[in-house]
Amino acid sequence: MSRTSRERQRRPVPGWVTEGTAITDPIEGRNGIVQFIGEWQDPATRVVMTNAVFARPHGGGKEWIVKAPSSLERG
Repeated sequence: MSRTSRERQRRPVPGWVTEGTAITDPIEGRNGIVQFIGEWQDPATRVVMTNAVFARPHGGGKEWIVKAPSSLERG
């Protein structure tokens, strides 16, 4: 029996990170505001991220998915 999606290992999100929190993503070199934290499935790879963190630049712009939530810094 094959699975329709592949699960990715759960990545820890620091306790201080919540929706609306200002963050710095050192991997991307960007600052922004957390928009969403939760389960997300990449439509291209079907990999499920149980703790996906979406952030948007201050003042608006294109969202990005934080690659390593545990590396986030207060922004």
